[in-house]
Amino acid sequence: MQVTRDFSHYVRDAGAGLQHIDLAVEGVHCAGCMAKIERGLSAIPDVTLARVNLTDRRVALEWKAGTLDPGRFIDRLEELGYKAYPFETESAEAAEVAESGFLLRCLGVAAFATMNVMMLSIPVWSGNVSDMLPEQRDFFHWLSALIALPAAAYAGQPFFRSAWRALSAKTTNMDVPISIGVILALGMSVVETIHHAEHAYFDAAIMLLTFLLVGRFLDQNMRRRTRAVAGNLAALKAETAAKFIGPDEISQVPVAAIHPGDMVLLRPGERCAVDGTVIEGRSEIDQSLITGETLYVTAEQGTPVYAGSMNISGTLRVRVSAASEATLLAEITRLLDNALAARSRYMRLADRASRLYAPVVHATALITILGWVLAGASWHDAIVTGVAVLIITCPCALGLAIPTVQTVASGAMFKAGVLLNAGDAIERLAEADHVIFDKTGTLTLPDLEVMNAADIPADIFELAGRLALSSHHPVAAAVAQAAGARAPIVSAVEEAGQGVRAVVDGAELRLGRPSFCGAEALVDGAMLDPEASIVAFSKGTEKFILSVRQGLRPDAQAVIAALKARNIGIEILSGDREPAVKAAAHALAIPEWRAGVMPADKIARIEELKRRGTKVLMVGDGMNDAPSLAAAHVSMSPISAAHLSQATADLVFLGRPLAPVTAAIDASRKALHLMRQNLWLAIGYNVLAVPVAISGVVTPLIAAAAMSGSSILVMLNSLRARSSAREIV
Repeated sequence: MQVTRDFSHYVRDAGAGLQHIDLAVEGVHCAGCMAKIERGLSAIPDVTLARVNLTDRRVALEWKAGTLDPGRFIDRLEELGYKAYPFETESAEAAEVAESGFLLRCLGVAAFATMNVMMLSIPVWSGNVSDMLPEQRDFFHWLSALIALPAAAYAGQPFFRSAWRALSAKTTNMDVPISIGVILALGMSVVETIHHAEHAYFDAAIMLLTFLLVGRFLDQNMRRRTRAVAGNLAALKAETAAKFIGPDEISQVPVAAIHPGDMVLLRPGERCAVDGTVIEGRSEIDQSLITGETLYVTAEQGTPVYAGSMNISGTLRVRVSAASEATLLAEITRLLDNALAARSRYMRLADRASRLYAPVVHATALITILGWVLAGASWHDAIVTGVAVLIITCPCALGLAIPTVQTVASGAMFKAGVLLNAGDAIERLAEADHVIFDKTGTLTLPDLEVMNAADIPADIFELAGRLALSSHHPVAAAVAQAAGARAPIVSAVEEAGQGVRAVVDGAELRLGRPSFCGAEALVDGAMLDPEASIVAFSKGTEKFILSVRQGLRPDAQAVIAALKARNIGIEILSGDREPAVKAAAHALAIPEWRAGVMPADKIARIEELKRRGTKVLMVGDGMNDAPSLAAAHVSMSPISAAHLSQATADLVFLGRPLAPVTAAIDASRKALHLMRQNLWLAIGYNVLAVPVAISGVVTPLIAAAAMSGSSILVMLNSLRARSSAREIV
């Protein structure tokens, strides 16, 4: 009977003619596994992306639409020695809980056996230098075997299964030499006991498994704690909403059935399932995820609300602007996933080193055995030394050196309100020594008010608002909101850095820079607020000036002072009018600023600083900032930025405060320092340990303790990145 597999339910459209699927993969424990899976899947024709997220053991795959059956990826992973299935949050979490429980049981068995075997080994060690009879020594050895062999068979399953899958697929991984070392140590111990030898290595084998299981259990739980952040976000997602299907009739429907323009009812105690704007009602809402403010805020007509916000008191009628996977909460979740799956330069370096491990360590152990035999040692002593080499050279410390820091730092930065959007963002941000800020929507709050709305004819203001809906710029968004616009002008075209234009009833409409609208004369003759941004609107020969003002972010002055204290250069490059930029620069004590800057001018300034060797951090939002964000050494955008800017930026920060900029710099510098420390710890350990093991000085027991100690040291050092969250929040 032929069995067919239909995975179409799990496949989604990734845009640009691509399809996407996430697969949960069992048995991914190290950087070497990640590299092997990514290479194996990327080799399939038409696959454009294969990226492993070690934190939740998930593989993200993209391929040209209509060219591949997703079942082929599962088959390929099976060939590589890994079991895979479509990723679903609930089932993946259940599998993680089950694996965590299994690891804990294995650790309990190994630890119990270790304590008992060590208790039996102490009299043997002391007896070998005193008067213990051979029969007594053999008795203790057989008791140790009776405890160690079944305990190792059970506790070693995580490593033996992984090694067997790898060997079955005709490949190797880190668990292969570990398994060989444990089995050889146990096998030799049984042989030694049969021949009444003085030494057996049951204690070394079972202690090695104990140390390895401690490291693997701690590693898994650390990743689960970091994943808990994403799980907390998922818990904020409401699955249903009360949708209006008539003037006064509502129906509880799935979020997937809600579309922009629909109306939903948000009752007290409910969590909002959509992004939208309040059109009726008054209440208090908790939207601390977006604003960073723990105090409740008043929601009334015109107030934006976001998915995940909790309605506290009154009833609200909300017009939907985005639902399901298009909400800001979904965007934050995707960015967090990117952060956990991101691959840095140092991580790629560790990956390459880990890939070389298996062949190098096997060759080293074999050469060691042959070398000692040729030097006159017995096969027994040579094999014991070879086992010590296999055990002591395990690259667990090297494999954990970078991903543990990256995982912990990503979680710490999220707590500080920063999400990563690029694999090497931490490293590049740590190198930044000069910050360029855009003004509008970056140094200032994205919430804007049209100061002279009452002076504009209602029909003209309505047209300006509809035209503004076609622009991504925050100033245009303020005009659209103030005008109450709901229906954009379909034929509108936006020109980056200039404005938006359209033709309606034979008349050309323009909204944007005064020069773009031919309204320079109105600006020169008007008495304008120096801190306000000026937007012009023209309808044929009719010209109007809109004065839009926004305040500085509440902590902007403190952040600028903190950056100066870190010897970081600061300047403002803004497309806004000179009086508005000058007022902001003066308020923030930033002597270097330029106004009326076009996108090309920003890029030119960044390139000029690059030629001097300056590492530029660009902080901006809006579509006209996207090119300069891409050109900078590293870039950040507020979560309120246009989607194009978020896609371009390396990091995104949440809330109204600007503090996450400083927080991200501090956290990234600490993380980079810890990455380098971990690499030196891992490399230094092997440089010192391997020659000692080859010399025959180290027993398998000491090798097990040394190897496990190096891994635990690296992990504990990585956890220091967590403190950055407490220091910078």
